[in-house]
Amino acid sequence: MERSGIATVVKNTGSQYLLSELPEWNLIPAVLRGRIRLKGGVATNPVAVGDRVRYSFDEDPTPEHPATILEVLPRKNYVIRRSTNLSRQAHVIAANIDEAFLIVSLYFPEIKLPFLDRLLVTCEVYGVPVTLVLNKVDLYCSEVPEQISAFRRIYESAGYRVIETSAVTGEGVDALREAVRGKVCLLSGESGVGKSSLIRAIDPSLDPKVGEISEVHLQGKHTTSLYEMYRACGDAYLIDTPGLRGFGLVDLKKEEIALYFPEMLKASRDCRFTPCTHTHEPGCAVKAAVDEGRISAERYNSYLGMLEEDTKFR
Repeated sequence: MERSGIATVVKNTGSQYLLSELPEWNLIPAVLRGRIRLKGGVATNPVAVGDRVRYSFDEDPTPEHPATILEVLPRKNYVIRRSTNLSRQAHVIAANIDEAFLIVSLYFPEIKLPFLDRLLVTCEVYGVPVTLVLNKVDLYCSEVPEQISAFRRIYESAGYRVIETSAVTGEGVDALREAVRGKVCLLSGESGVGKSSLIRAIDPSLDPKVGEISEVHLQGKHTTSLYEMYRACGDAYLIDTPGLRGFGLVDLKKEEIALYFPEMLKASRDCRFTPCTHTHEPGCAVKAAVDEGRISAERYNSYLGMLEEDTKFR
C-alpha cells in the first residue's frame, strides 16, 4: 500500500536525495519523479536542499528502494545564482532559509567585496536575512586590526551584523553557535573561507570535508562537491554548499539594484529625481551620502559594477 508524507531535502548529490521530516532527523533516501525533473524553468535544479517536498513510498525507503519525490511545495525564500558558464540558466543554492551566514576572510583567500555584495543583494531580493561571519581572525587580527574595523564599518553601517570567528582558536564560535540555534541556516561564501571548519567548530561531532588553500592563487580548493544539511547541537540545521567562485544576479533589472542596498534605499528617499540611477543626476542624495562617508565608497563601487556588467560575474 502506497504511503506518503512531507519532508525537507537535506542532501542533494545530483540525482539522488536524502529527506528528513524536520525537526526529526530520520534520513529517507529518495529520487525524483521524472516529470518534476523535466519541468521547464531557468533553474538547473528543480529540487534544492531546504525544499519541502511531498513524497511517497511502498515500503520503508532504502538506498535500493528509495521513496519518490512527487511535488516541491512552495518556497518561502531561496538563494539563486546565475550559472558560471554565462548561460541563461541559474542554480538554486538552498531554499526555505531562516538565516544566511555569509563567511568571508580578509586574506587566505583574499576578500572580494563586489562578490560579497552580489551575495548580499541576492539575499535581499529573495527575502533571506543575513549575518556576516569574518573568519580566520587568528591569522590577522593583531597585524591588520584597522582592516577588520574598516570591514565592520562598511557592513554594520549598511545594517548587517558581523561576527568575528576563528575555527582554530574558537573565538566567536559560541556567538555563532547561539546565532544558529533553532534555525535552518545557509553557510556560504567563496572557496577556502572555512565554512566546513566552522561547522565542525560549532558541533565537533560533525565531520564535513575541510580543504586546503592553493598557494598559487590563495584561492580555496573545492572540498564540498554536493549540497548537504547537517543537524548541529540538536536544534540547528546547517546547509553547507560548495565554495563559490562566481555569482551572477538573476531576474534583477538594473533600475532595481539600488533597492537592495539597504543604506542606498534609505538615502534615495531624499533624491531630487525619481527614479534616480545615483550615477549622474543632480540632487542625488545617495551620491551626497557617499561623498560625506555615510555610505561606503566600496559598496557604491560594487553597485556601479553591477550596473555595468551584463555577462561577467567573477
